[in-house]
Amino acid sequence: MDWPIDVDPQRLGGTPCFTGTRVPVASLFDHLRLGHTVAYFLEQFPTVTREQVEAVLRLAPRTLVRVG
Repeated sequence: MDWPIDVDPQRLGGTPCFTGTRVPVASLFDHLRLGHTVAYFLEQFPTVTREQVEAVLRLAPRTLVRVG
């Protein structure tokens, strides 16, 4: 799988989005924080694939540790 996140200054002001979409990665975490399931998120954003979500969730702990 290619990198699941894309940052393009011409799209949503450079907000990190799922690759090939205009869906901000932060919206996944917002949905999860509100108690929604990944399945619900995917229903709301059909341009995002389960593989992309799983890749982002695998990357998050390692990335957040480096940032923090």
